[in-house]
Amino acid sequence: MQLILLTILIGLAAGLLGALCGVGGGILMVPAFVGLLGHHHKQAVATSLAVIIITAIAATANNARSPGMIDWKTAIIAAIASAVAAWFGSDLMRSLSNPVLTRIFGCLLLAFGARMLWKG
Repeated sequence: MQLILLTILIGLAAGLLGALCGVGGGILMVPAFVGLLGHHHKQAVATSLAVIIITAIAATANNARSPGMIDWKTAIIAAIASAVAAWFGSDLMRSLSNPVLTRIFGCLLLAFGARMLWKG
């Protein structure tokens, strides 16, 4: 029961963060799934991506209610490019070790976080 409650709290936080900032799955769920739920990094990434499908559908449906909020041309072009990269990226992810993935993830978070803090 405690594991289910913890998973619900992670999902609520990730959904709120995703809706507010356009992030959540990778930034919140992956570390939480690893650190709090005990998943291996690969399993955390794959699980997070599965959750993001539902999160993205819910937020997109709500954002689409405001005309002009979504730039559909940009969304479609980026979605196609992202889908192709994600297909090959998931193969690459499975070929790397969990510690290597964790280090890559940590470096990306630090780099993007520092850039956002300094650039505003």
